[in-house]
Amino acid sequence: MKTVPITLITGYLGSGKTTLINHLLKNAGGYKMAVIVNDIGEVNIDADLIQKGGVVAEKDDNLVALQNGCICCTLKKDLIEQLAALIKTRRFDHILIEASGICEPVPIAQTITYLEQQFERRGMPKFCKLDAVVSVTDALRLADEFGCGESLQNATRGEEDIENLIIQQLEFCDIVLLNKAGEVTAEQLAAIKAIIRKLQPNATIIDTNYCRIDVKSILDTGLFDFEKAVNSAGWMQEFDDPDNEHDADDHHHHDEDDDDEDEHEHHGHHHHHHHHEHGVGENDDSGTAEEYGIGTYVYYRRRPFDRLRFEDWANKDYGRMIIRSKGLVYFTDENDMSYVYEQAGKQKYLSENGPWYATLPAREIDRLLATDSKFAHDWDMEYGDRMIKLVFIGQNLDRGALKAELDKI
Repeated sequence: MKTVPITLITGYLGSGKTTLINHLLKNAGGYKMAVIVNDIGEVNIDADLIQKGGVVAEKDDNLVALQNGCICCTLKKDLIEQLAALIKTRRFDHILIEASGICEPVPIAQTITYLEQQFERRGMPKFCKLDAVVSVTDALRLADEFGCGESLQNATRGEEDIENLIIQQLEFCDIVLLNKAGEVTAEQLAAIKAIIRKLQPNATIIDTNYCRIDVKSILDTGLFDFEKAVNSAGWMQEFDDPDNEHDADDHHHHDEDDDDEDEHEHHGHHHHHHHHEHGVGENDDSGTAEEYGIGTYVYYRRRPFDRLRFEDWANKDYGRMIIRSKGLVYFTDENDMSYVYEQAGKQKYLSENGPWYATLPAREIDRLLATDSKFAHDWDMEYGDRMIKLVFIGQNLDRGALKAELDKI
């Protein structure tokens, strides 16, 4: 049995995902494609649209509708079962999955990757593989939401998570299909691309209208690699860029090493060493020109935040100046626990990330210092591995003002 490639199509509500699928099916050429459509409502509108397009007959079993839930959470088992059933028929040489507009892409990719691994663990041929994750992105909406700095004109009830979802869908993809490109000005389109490139440095960006693209540009690409995908977000690459380490404040006790220090995440009692190719850091004195004012800033220090002051700071609205931020923090009232702070647009989250390595028994710390050169390099005699490290992506970042505010927390 041959391996069947899977293309995962994500994108916010109204971005053009169904239009893309209709286009792919109508211009399939020699491809025999099955479609899995996920809609959280009781009536699967997207599936109806595909059927009305005359591509898939109403009773045709190459269209599978997964309803009343989301394939990134409640319908994971259903997704696996449907994929297995479609592959078993041996009728299809490509599967398209249209995720709901409110789906997060990472859990869906994890589910498909899990299915691939199950085949391998049982010594069976790999019957399916995730070929590419395509983010269908509405250029007109991004012009309103990000590029022009204006508030969303047509926001409806329940859309408070829009920025968070759009950002997640852009950060985790292989191809950005920038739809409705003809409905914005050349200047807006260029600004949008600059933002996308900051959020997702590695994806291929394809301009389109009505999702009219060459089918071969997104099928059988072989682009998807889970490890690369989860580490490809712009904030992640800035987080691990050693050129950003000079932002440490006076409380850092390795001042002589600040210019070349290569920080790694030693938090949560898990050895997560992120080895990435480092791009150019855009911070206080990098001198790197910023396209359309889109830049990054990495804030780093050793001493903890005051929790209440941090909450007051996090509740401020910085508008377009901060589009995305993420990183590690800890607090004076609980300095043994590391936290992940994450912000996308107006949405902000703080979650426990596990104890710092500094909480291990002294004997274990001594062993690590003696055997792990990176651990020893990152270790501070006063703070251990505890640190504050936040990456900011935004427009016209006032780095000096931002640093001054954070220094007071």
